[in-house]
Amino acid sequence: MLTPLRSTLIVMLLAFAGTAPFSGQEATQNPTTPQSQPGDPWWKHAVIYEVYPRSFRDSNGDGVGDMNGITSRLDYLKDLGIDAIWITPMYPSPQIDFGYDIANYEAFDPQYGTMADFDRLVSEAKKRNIRVIMDYVANHTSDQNAWFQESRSSRANPKRDWYIWRDGKGRGKPPNNWQSWFGHSAWTFDEKTGQWYYHYFYVQQPDLNWRNPEVRKAMYDVLRFWLDHGAAGFRIDAISRLFEDPNLHDDPILPGKNAFGDPNIQHKYTDDLPEVHDVLREMRSLVDRYPGDPVLISEADEPTIQDLDKMYGPNNDEIQLPMDFKVADLNKLSAPEFRRLLDEIEFNPLEGQPYFFFNNHDQARTWDRYGDGVHNEQIAKLMAALLLTTHATPQMYYGEEIGMRTTVPTRIEDVKDPVGRTGWPKDKGRDGERTPMQWDKSPNAGFSTAPKTWLPVPPSAAQYNVAAEQYDPNSIFNFYKHVIALRHEISALRDGSYVAVNRDDPNVLAYLRKAKNGTDPVLVALNMSAQPETVNFTLKGFGVDGKSLHVLLAAPQPANSELSLTGVKLEPFGVLIAAVE
Repeated sequence: MLTPLRSTLIVMLLAFAGTAPFSGQEATQNPTTPQSQPGDPWWKHAVIYEVYPRSFRDSNGDGVGDMNGITSRLDYLKDLGIDAIWITPMYPSPQIDFGYDIANYEAFDPQYGTMADFDRLVSEAKKRNIRVIMDYVANHTSDQNAWFQESRSSRANPKRDWYIWRDGKGRGKPPNNWQSWFGHSAWTFDEKTGQWYYHYFYVQQPDLNWRNPEVRKAMYDVLRFWLDHGAAGFRIDAISRLFEDPNLHDDPILPGKNAFGDPNIQHKYTDDLPEVHDVLREMRSLVDRYPGDPVLISEADEPTIQDLDKMYGPNNDEIQLPMDFKVADLNKLSAPEFRRLLDEIEFNPLEGQPYFFFNNHDQARTWDRYGDGVHNEQIAKLMAALLLTTHATPQMYYGEEIGMRTTVPTRIEDVKDPVGRTGWPKDKGRDGERTPMQWDKSPNAGFSTAPKTWLPVPPSAAQYNVAAEQYDPNSIFNFYKHVIALRHEISALRDGSYVAVNRDDPNVLAYLRKAKNGTDPVLVALNMSAQPETVNFTLKGFGVDGKSLHVLLAAPQPANSELSLTGVKLEPFGVLIAAVE
């Protein structure tokens, strides 16, 4: 009999019974805050929550979210069980790419607040054991950045070589066929100096020249600046695009056209060049000199698990948490496919810590990518269990815990995202996954008191909002809260081993988690089909001699909390998290 697990369940049920709805006035004492293991850095056990600041909470009634709005909701995040927040860019910016075009790396855009507001946010978060991770846009700046303004002023300017300037192939002809990620040529001609500058992304986002040691020093000084202000680490944007082929070879042309009507090319000479890893080792060496185990998270859409593994570094001396887009972008409920992907990253040769997510500010929400239109709420709970019960460090995206959905614009005149304006109608942009957080059913869903918010609040806010779901024991919100609590409390889920079981099952993804000392095993079973499934488990081959299952959390909840290992019944898209006894 597993007394620790039973006691955890009792604590959780008592905590749930006494849960008060979020008021935003005082910190909630959370008994499920994880205890760090000796020698383990905090980020191995953390639940990280992405905040898109424009959409999280507006504190001053201008229709745009801000830092003080985030601070006002720290109690909510603490109660949910969040350990760290990653905040997308809040730096001064013309907002061409909503903050990913940075005019000044060491200040804040006034629409988000001041440095004093940020220092208060970090301080208040620390009181609640929540760390703050900054977004670090290393590949490019805004064309309004003072560095680029100097660089484009003349060919002789000292900062000319801070960016990628080249002669064209002739009048009106760019240096080569490289394409922007957002459509058309990656080169723009500058009339004043008669040369072309390179931009992997928008015209207004010129790429920095990371081969220039002055650029490296300036960008490393940015890291130091924010670490000195209390940042707990950085999510590094577009890290694989830092370097380009200095010989400007044309990229290979593939069959067909892309969404923008351009020739389809392979980004062979502008992505994943070996020099990227030199920079990552330098960044890691820098942050490792600071106390508190600062973390580096990489955004790199690596095509294979082998490429993703390289981000850890040969001696685990580069990125601690590379974002796994292979898992994030599967976009179908397939037990065999998830089993294969989890195996690949769990047993990577470098034994690097996996990092999983299913939602972020660049992709449609799981409600729309995985939902079938009938079982969407149940599927939302299944995706929560998958995210939060593997060995990987999980990253959530604001609102996924209440079942927010993607709201796609129907008219091009309503589109804010330049991707949508350029790619319409094939690509309608990313506005749909960036709509305001749904706090309650009041006007603007409690996000803002403004007459009009920067993006409209979806109609679904009337049903799916924090205030309503906190009262409902069967809500998506309370399922997230409970599975996070289990992850924090139970060693097997927090930092235990992972192994898939019933590997030939086409519909049920099942895996066993065991504590570091091999005890207190927990079984997770996820029915990824729309039909009921009955499953038998034989676990002796995995070193587990249990004869029954004690239910810790399930959706739907079974009639009995004690189950046999044989004849386990799972409803369509059913979830079972159980202690093996």
